Amino acid sequence: MIRVTLPDGSQREVARGTTAAAIAAAIGPGLAKAALAAKIDGEVRDLERPIEADAQLALVTARDEADALELVRHDYAHVLAEAVQNLFPGTQITFGPATDDGFYYDFAPKDRPFTEEDLPAIEEEMRRVIARDEKLVREVWSRDELIAYFRKQGETFKAEWAGELPEGEELTVYRAGQWLDMCRGPHLASTGKLDPQAFKLTRVSGAYWRGDQKNAMLSRIYGTGWLNKKQLQEHLTRLEEAAKRDHRKLGQEMDLFHLQAEAHGSVFWHPKGYVIWRALEAYMRRAIDGAGYREVKTPQVMDARQWEQSGHWGKYRENMFVIPDEVPNTEDEGPIVSNDAEWMALKPMNCPAHVLIFRQGIKSYRDLPLRFYENGCCHRNEPHGALHGLMRVRQFTQDDAHIFCREDQIVDEARAFCDLADRIYRDFGFKYAIKLALRPDKRFGSDEMWGKAEAELRDAVVKAGLATADYGWEELPGEGAFYAPKLEWHLTDAIGRTWQVGTLQSDRVLPERLDASYVGDDGERHRPVMLHRAIFGSYERFIGILIEHFAGKLPTWLAPVQAVVATIVSDADNYAGEVAARLRAAGIRVETDLRNEKINYKVREHSLAKVPFLLVVGKREAEEGTVALRRLGSDEHQKVMTVDDLIALLTDEATPPDLRAA
Repeated sequence: MIRVTLPDGSQREVARGTTAAAIAAAIGPGLAKAALAAKIDGEVRDLERPIEADAQLALVTARDEADALELVRHDYAHVLAEAVQNLFPGTQITFGPATDDGFYYDFAPKDRPFTEEDLPAIEEEMRRVIARDEKLVREVWSRDELIAYFRKQGETFKAEWAGELPEGEELTVYRAGQWLDMCRGPHLASTGKLDPQAFKLTRVSGAYWRGDQKNAMLSRIYGTGWLNKKQLQEHLTRLEEAAKRDHRKLGQEMDLFHLQAEAHGSVFWHPKGYVIWRALEAYMRRAIDGAGYREVKTPQVMDARQWEQSGHWGKYRENMFVIPDEVPNTEDEGPIVSNDAEWMALKPMNCPAHVLIFRQGIKSYRDLPLRFYENGCCHRNEPHGALHGLMRVRQFTQDDAHIFCREDQIVDEARAFCDLADRIYRDFGFKYAIKLALRPDKRFGSDEMWGKAEAELRDAVVKAGLATADYGWEELPGEGAFYAPKLEWHLTDAIGRTWQVGTLQSDRVLPERLDASYVGDDGERHRPVMLHRAIFGSYERFIGILIEHFAGKLPTWLAPVQAVVATIVSDADNYAGEVAARLRAAGIRVETDLRNEKINYKVREHSLAKVPFLLVVGKREAEEGTVALRRLGSDEHQKVMTVDDLIALLTDEATPPDLRAA
């Protein structure tokens, strides 16, 4: 007999080899029906897998959404693979994992690549597979058995992968009727546990076998999968809304920026887009000036020896743009690198350069904390396929700062940063969650050092009153950087998506590697602790997030054009110019629209451009010294007011929130 402890603390003695399904049935038929999988000592397993020793048991149901969704998405991927092979005999299967909102599977088609026209038929076949309600049975095979089976079936990709698995390792397959796939699991008890109306295949793309462009091109079919039809519909609605808010689409409509192949991964900012950038930059400068930071500017290119000393050359070189000392090749086959080349690199981050500034001159304990801030332009050699509009670029500018402080100052400095980040995110209308990423397996520094750094960051969040459920406080084992734990700020946008932007890291490694020191009150040299911090993360990405969060309807203080004075008749042209001049003198970003077009056309066009205020003037307004105001997105009819009242209204709304509060 073995003892199984349930979540409420109660215990049951059962025979060794009893399954979680049997225990669920003994507790009650309702639980047996609702159970999707079992958690044995924290590990999710199949319901029918025998329990062989004393264990903590929790039954996974639809209420355990994170675990349940991963299970069903994994199962949808298997059902997809079976459906494709049913419809297209000779297709080889490779891999099919669950993803954050669904699943995909990579196939090697026999005759032609799959297209999106194939998806409706595959969906119908998936529903037939689900309706058959085949049990998903876990089987243990030897490596040789797996290789022989896959070769016999013509599954060369699976055979290749099986051949690379370690000898003696327990290898598992999951069988649904006559169809099977190599898989670690876990899975639901049967395909019928899936909701046939809770999934949708979304698109098809190409993918290289094992992610290597030297290998065969496969067809990847993506899908989204949920626990029920309601969740699916909510997700599809979110996708539709996200498509409307896509910053690349809105950026083009609003004439903010563009991207092109001549500078792939970098942004061409148009005048209107750069207005947003400058407004954010001015806002952040006011914030950091008020918080006691000193702004610096450091070189774009630095010697490789500096990056070797910092550790980035060994850990990060593949993501760096390297500049070798080259000499011409006389055979016209391109440049060659001389043996005594001095390697340089575009900086991927600002921290080593800030240490070099700190090292200029002798620092005393009385000088600390020193807070260096930089709008630092950085370059990272991101993979071509990872680039995504403003959200993932190769050239970006960080709102970056490093705080050099004594051990006794760390918690207060970290707490002050938490307060600063809180104020800034609230100014932009964001709610957020804070997470603490803890030590990874591969790291620099001792366990004692990591323990201190983690405790300091945790203590700072507690003292700032942010380590609560209201702020989504969570600790993430193993997700820290190789040199330091970090706090992460995850913003939630208007349609419920989360974006990780701000970070705070407590670093004792880089000051040691780059020999930063100060003279303590004992007259001896000491290492400062270096707090790495950012709030926007990068200007490019933060602007992209803002565009999507506000669906292009930016707050008036950020809008590139805050008002347009549009005429109904040409007789009002001079008056429109006078109104615009008065607004401009009051600091409002204003344009005039004097075109010989109908006013409804002008209203529609400026609404698409997301201009916050449209000021309509005609003969009557010119005679009375008024304007008819239309507010973007408002259902109210236009409001007639004097120019003085208009200036008061627009000046208030065009004032940045930090200055308005002051």
